[in-house]
Parts: sequence; structure tokens; C-alpha cells
Amino acid sequence: MLNGAVLPVDKPAGPSSFRMVQLVRRATGIKKVGHAGTLDPFASGLLLICIGRPATRLVDRLMVGDKEYEATVQLGVATTTHDPEGDILAHHPVTASHLSGLEEALQSFRGELWQSPPAFSAAKHQGKPLYSYARRGEMISKPPRRVLVHELRLIELDRRQGRAVLRVRCSKGTYIRSLAHDLGQNLGCGAHLAALRRLASGDFQVEQALPGERLLEPEAAAALAAHALELPEVEARLQGNAQVEPHQGQLLKP
Repeated sequence: MLNGAVLPVDKPAGPSSFRMVQLVRRATGIKKVGHAGTLDPFASGLLLICIGRPATRLVDRLMVGDKEYEATVQLGVATTTHDPEGDILAHHPVTASHLSGLEEALQSFRGELWQSPPAFSAAKHQGKPLYSYARRGEMISKPPRRVLVHELRLIELDRRQGRAVLRVRCSKGTYIRSLAHDLGQNLGCGAHLAALRRLASGDFQVEQALPGERLLEPEAAAALAAHALELPEVEARLQGNAQVEPHQGQLLKP
């Protein structure tokens, strides 16, 4: 039954994560719908949407697993939000020495890190997200927390544009835009996260997800049902059950 299923969605860049939830509600007629792990509007990739009360009870467990991202870092440009949605704070030329020092700089961000939530983030302060304070010009500092970066490697470098594409595999709660900002500080030229794509969350991969654009189609309900995962499969994946085969589009009847 769809009223108790998890839908992996490949969210396009542009709409918010909540917009994806709204589209699922509209397609299913089910009001109790939530998501596990917010993607900013500029980001794309895997978003796990929980449909029905039995599924929304799994949100916290779905968020625990490691995440994998493809992150595009724009060197030489720092922004207020550490991402493309903020105002530009500074421009700096990106030199050959900055680029030659990139691999060494990446090494310092592998393993255990301590990160403070960015001022423009959904982390809470007195029950409100930090971004609600930051938009009023009030920057709230939160204590740093421990995160783990299991893998951080350069997969593409555009020397002319000063853009680096990184593959990141990290623990829950790692802020990739903070990583991009701190990398720029380390290099001495500044940087921000220009684009982000979530490739995996725990045992769920974006290749198995429903393209988010299909939620706008007249046949959205059927497409959604064909990609939704029943809770026994979800539970097995959460438990790391290697016997569970990747979902192959079994049709679930609403």
C-alpha cells in the first residue's frame, strides 16, 4: 500500500524539498507525507519521501546513514551563504599556485572534522531555523559538532573557470557548503559551493529514484507507485540486509 511506503525521488535543481512533498501529496491524496534530509533548492539528487504515518515514523532512521555527493566548488568567489543563493562577499583571482595546492588542501578535510552549522542553515536555535535569524541580519553561532568525511576526491578541474568537482562521502550532518567555504579559506582564494547533487543516502541510490519532473505529469500517481518501496524492503535496507535486491520498479497499488 502507498499509505506506508518510501519514495526515492531525484529532485531537480530549483524547487524546494517541501515542494516535492506537496507534489507527492497531490498525486497520492495522502496528507501524512514527509522527507528525510532536506536538499536546498539549488541542489539536486536523492530525496527520500515517506508516504503515510508508518513511513514517516522512519524519518530519523533514514537520515542516519552516510551520504554521497557530487559537489561543484567555485574557487575565488566567497558568498554570505557559502552557496550560490547568497550575496557575493569577495572576488579573488585563482592562480596556478592555488590550483596546484588543491590536493594538499583536500587532504586536510578528510577524516574527522568539527563543523559549526552555517548561519544560513536549517539547524535550530530556540525552536527556529538559523536562516530565519540570518535573514534578519542576526547571525547565530552554534557549537561545532563532529562529522566524518570518509572520502573526498577531485574528479574534475576546470582551470580556466576555477571550478573543482569533488566526490564526497560523509556522515550525517556534514555541511558540504561549509566544506567548500573552508576549502577556499585554506587555499587563500575563497570559494563557495556552486552546485550539489546527492548521489546516495545510506543504502539508497539516486539511480533507483523517480525523476522529480514526473511528479508534474498527469500519470504521476502511476509513476510514483512504480518506484515506491514497501516498508519491509526499507526496513531490510536500514538493517543492512545484503539479501535485499535493488528495487526494480515493482508496481504498488494505491
